[in-house]
Amino acid sequence: MFHKELIQIHNTAQSRSIILHGNVYDLFIDKQSLSPLIPFLVNKTETDGIIHLVYELNGPIRIKSEDKEKLRQAWLKWRIGDYNDVYLRELPSVVRGQKSTVDTEKDKFEKYWSDSIGNPTVALEFLRQLTICSRIALKENLFIIIEAADMLLPAGNGDVASLNDAQLQRVIIVNDWLGDPVFNNGHDTVVFIAESKSLIHPRIAKLPQVLSVEVHSPSNEIRKQFLKTTELKVDKDKLAELTAGLSLIALQQLTKTPNIDDEKIIAKVEEYIKSQVGEDVIEFKKPSHTLDDCVGFANLKKFLREEMIPRMQTKKKGMLPGAAVAGAIGSGKSFIFEAMAGELNMPIIVLKNIRSQWFGQTDVIFERLKRVLEALDRVLIFVDEADTQFGGISSNTHETEKRLTGKIQAMMSDPKLKGKVYWLLMTARIHKLSPDIRRPGRVGDLIIPVLDPEGRDRKEFLKWALEDISCGGFPGETTIYETDNFINKLLTHLPENYSAASFASLKNNLAYKEKFKAMDDLVNEIKDFIQPAIKQTRRYQTLQALMNCTRRSLLPENTTDKERSSWEYELKELEAQGIQ
Repeated sequence: MFHKELIQIHNTAQSRSIILHGNVYDLFIDKQSLSPLIPFLVNKTETDGIIHLVYELNGPIRIKSEDKEKLRQAWLKWRIGDYNDVYLRELPSVVRGQKSTVDTEKDKFEKYWSDSIGNPTVALEFLRQLTICSRIALKENLFIIIEAADMLLPAGNGDVASLNDAQLQRVIIVNDWLGDPVFNNGHDTVVFIAESKSLIHPRIAKLPQVLSVEVHSPSNEIRKQFLKTTELKVDKDKLAELTAGLSLIALQQLTKTPNIDDEKIIAKVEEYIKSQVGEDVIEFKKPSHTLDDCVGFANLKKFLREEMIPRMQTKKKGMLPGAAVAGAIGSGKSFIFEAMAGELNMPIIVLKNIRSQWFGQTDVIFERLKRVLEALDRVLIFVDEADTQFGGISSNTHETEKRLTGKIQAMMSDPKLKGKVYWLLMTARIHKLSPDIRRPGRVGDLIIPVLDPEGRDRKEFLKWALEDISCGGFPGETTIYETDNFINKLLTHLPENYSAASFASLKNNLAYKEKFKAMDDLVNEIKDFIQPAIKQTRRYQTLQALMNCTRRSLLPENTTDKERSSWEYELKELEAQGIQ
């Protein structure tokens, strides 16, 4: 657990300043009971020779009374030396009613202590001075815990101009404190607590002397350990698995819900995760259709069923980290891969928008998302328009975009997440997706083109588009999609590169009219349906999907290297015309 890592840093003197971030507002199991973070931390670091000081925003600096007395004595020794000798020297003045230096320093000590309440600037300066005092005059070592560091030392806009005077003064105090070589070579430790390191001012968070320790969401074992302390009469191992992603606070609330069942558990998990990451950032998807409901795409569906789905479900060697799905706008990418995702039997999280307009918030959102994904057993991340969700890392890219893309790339190839987190990136502009994301080891292991229907697939799509209508001139006025000759004749009236979206639009149009007196009426209706002027754009996107495809079996049948070269030449021609 995180506390062991923190204790190791303290004991080995790797650093004397630590940022504790992540799941810091949760409860933690401490001797079979649940405890908030600060009491848990104090208990775990309790040992001889350690004095704990805890500073909470708008509260006093908390310390045991006997430890406060030790600090008071050390303060006097630091400020005036051997205070007994001083007191004796000043005794005549004291008798005459004058205040002794010892009493004056005692009053200063108490005033610092009382002034720290509700005044974080005074509190931080006082704590800094106590560490100086500790090095000179105290036998014990100080272990200082500072809560809400992100509010005490806010990141602002990442500069100092956006800070008010008090915030700037606190940043200066802490910067001097943590950057002091004498402090770093001493034995006192300061722990700053914040949900995210990104929320603390970079002048502090990025100091090389400062190390960070992440508090992860509770693991399956910790959830089991907690559930064993409850009186629930359910399969606790199963419940622990179903509640992956919940904090112990949320799990505790769930255990008090009457008549809990799988449906309530899943709803609670989804509600909690959305509340943590943000409803505008993610949503949970429950596809209502399967691959059986998808028209056409015979070769692609065969590949998905026989290779992709088994390799995303296996826990053996050869598992896939995910895939990128490329194809022109309107090719049916989202529909068919939502169907595939629904057959994987794992939670599906749709990543909607991970960016924020506020400085540092994009990093915070990412950290929350990562924490959730690490806690879940198996999850599929579904990203539509991935080229706009994840920017690049070129010199023209904004620093936040670079950082976000880099973190996403690292998460895709993180060995700890292999077999747990799967990525499905959908894009009509595969060439605009970062090359580092497209490389092997990430989604570049499998880049799948979704092409406009041809041959048998095209016929299936047309039958599907016509299945809700009837046309005169046929025996029994049967539904016309049953008549192959009729379908073949109608196909001659359809333009090339008729997309899945075009067939869906045609179906909707025809269904409204429902009945046609004769074939000519139907043909005229089909001819009246004009494709929008996006042919060249769609051709460019299709060519990019073909060129980036990583499986020869997913290309059009009998594709040769010569044809691939011709696609490349055609792409350059389209780019010369300004098509991107």
